[in-house]
Formats: sequence, C-alpha cells, structure tokens
Amino acid sequence: MDITVRESRAEDLDALHLINEESVPGVGTLTRDRLEALVVDSAATLVAVDAHGKPTGFVLVMLEGLDYESLNYRWLSERYDRFAYVDRIAVAEAARGRRIGEALYAAAIEAFAGNRPVLLAEVNLEPPNPGSLRFHKRLGFRAVGERWEADRSKGVVYLERAL
Repeated sequence: MDITVRESRAEDLDALHLINEESVPGVGTLTRDRLEALVVDSAATLVAVDAHGKPTGFVLVMLEGLDYESLNYRWLSERYDRFAYVDRIAVAEAARGRRIGEALYAAAIEAFAGNRPVLLAEVNLEPPNPGSLRFHKRLGFRAVGERWEADRSKGVVYLERAL
C-alpha cells in the first residue's frame, strides 16, 4: 500500500475526530472542538491518506513552551528545554496493520530533525498497550521515565528518540 502523508486541512477534522475516538484507550477521548484546538496549537498535524484522499491516520506534534494542561506534556516540559512531542497518533481501525503509523512517524521525524534534539511520546502502561511499546522500540525510542496515578489505575511510560 502506498501511503501519502500531508499536512492536515480544515476539511479533515471530522475524519480525524472519528479516528481518534476509534483509537481510545490508546489515545485519550476528545470532543471535536478540543481536537480542533489541539490542531491549532500543534506545530504539525500530519495526516495519512489513502489513494482517494481519505484520512486513514494522523499524528499531532507539539513543541515546548505551550500553555497546555496535559499532565504528560507538563512532565516532559519539566525535563526537556527543547523537544517535539507526539501528543497523539491514531490510525483508523479499518486501516491498521498497513504501516501507517510508521509512515506518520517517519514524516514527523523528517519534519523536526535538525530543528529539535528529540522526539518525545508516551505509551500507556495501564491500561496496558504492549503493541505500542513494541512499535516505539522498533522505531528507536527508549524509556526515560514513568508517571502513575495515585491509585495506579493509570500509568504511562515516557519515551525519547534522538532526532
């Protein structure tokens, strides 16, 4: 399958919201309006499209210095001065297993290489997401820390990949 990755467009938003919601709990649920606000604040929202131009996945990347209430973003901001942060990556359920995630990461790495020293991400430890952990390890990410809720009902591992 030939995968095309491009910058997001306003007309993509409904499809991106649907893809995001199909990807819960691997990514957090969002309202359409909240997703739109994140896209506006992002340094890049890259979209994989099929041969008909229909979005099949996306990656949303933030840079340092934002007033962003995300606990994960704040944890990383306390430890890194300059970074590109994958706030979320999601692939449509019907398109999974076609290396779309790899294509999205390759585009994000290309977009920020030479501009930021690291690409950061996090993966759920609870609820567990072992497939995502294997995926990120294969792409050269390494663990740099963890954060757990007080009751240990939720936890994430923070990952770094040099750019």
